[in-house]
Amino acid sequence: MQWHIFLGRPPLPAASPAAVSSLIQHPILITGAGGSIGSALARRLASAGARIILLESSENSLNDLQQDLAGGSANANFYLGGVSDRSLLDEIFSLHRPNLVFHAAAHKHVPLIEQQPLAAMANNIFATETLVASASAHNARIVLVSTDKAAAPAAMMGATKRLAEQIVLTSGGTVLRLGNVLASRGSVTEVFARQIASGLPLTVSDPAARRYFLTIAEAVELLLVAASEPQTHTLLVPLLPGPHFIADLARFMARTLVPDRESAIEFTHLRPGDKESEQLWSESETPHPATAGSLVCLHSPLPPRSQLHSVLATLHRAVQSRDPSAALADLRVLVPDYTPSQTVLAHCSTAASQVSDE
Repeated sequence: MQWHIFLGRPPLPAASPAAVSSLIQHPILITGAGGSIGSALARRLASAGARIILLESSENSLNDLQQDLAGGSANANFYLGGVSDRSLLDEIFSLHRPNLVFHAAAHKHVPLIEQQPLAAMANNIFATETLVASASAHNARIVLVSTDKAAAPAAMMGATKRLAEQIVLTSGGTVLRLGNVLASRGSVTEVFARQIASGLPLTVSDPAARRYFLTIAEAVELLLVAASEPQTHTLLVPLLPGPHFIADLARFMARTLVPDRESAIEFTHLRPGDKESEQLWSESETPHPATAGSLVCLHSPLPPRSQLHSVLATLHRAVQSRDPSAALADLRVLVPDYTPSQTVLAHCSTAASQVSDE
């Protein structure tokens, strides 16, 4: 699929050979290495000769990646496990001594996460906190793969990623917010492709729904560029001309895949956690030029370190005690511009009622 015809722009600039050469002087750890971005990043770094450590919680995804890289000369070590496993992380850092971590592991599917808020908090927030603690203890730097849904979030996924951003930035790491990544696993392009193949109408939430789109290859290059930025403690976003209508993406895919057939579009409704249009930064964030021309640097307000750690501690207790109502209240202290959906509010209310009835 020639995505740049749809995007109406040339590909974003790739990381310079000098930047990549500098990054691969030391081993690099990738979490969520079996995902769309993680695996593409692994292949890109392997082709450049990097020593990579690949951490993935899905056995099937890790096996696929191992088979994919087995045919080349990749200098790779594979670990089946999760980012919340501090002992495993310490073992990886002690054995391989990576000084750079690309943290791509996360729960990302908005509708599912609206119904699973505690799981999202445990994985997106506290696994990130565990990784930061282990990386800091071993003098490694983190580049967090984040999302535009973290800007004034309307979804639990975005709110938990916003708190993950705060954790990484407070530790001196780098955050890169991406838009919707075309052809990534579980993306709307997969849904449209299945519907087109089956001759079904293409379902779009709303005629006005718009998103920022980029390709997997662009996401990988942007991560390499972000990791090369001289400033740490930096929140970055891609320099993109504007969002695209999701309906236009559906029409483009239909014209490309079945040019001789008319494909209908069926408008449904915005799902819980969806916005009509995403934004790369919120009203409280201020954009500034980054060193790299393909990125924008954001000045983003952060809570005091003492408040962050204090509220994280109470949030952690709420998650451990399976109290979504208390957890939501703590989350909103640290992400005050989060607007929970009725699905999340109802889930927390139901859980609170069940506790009071016991």
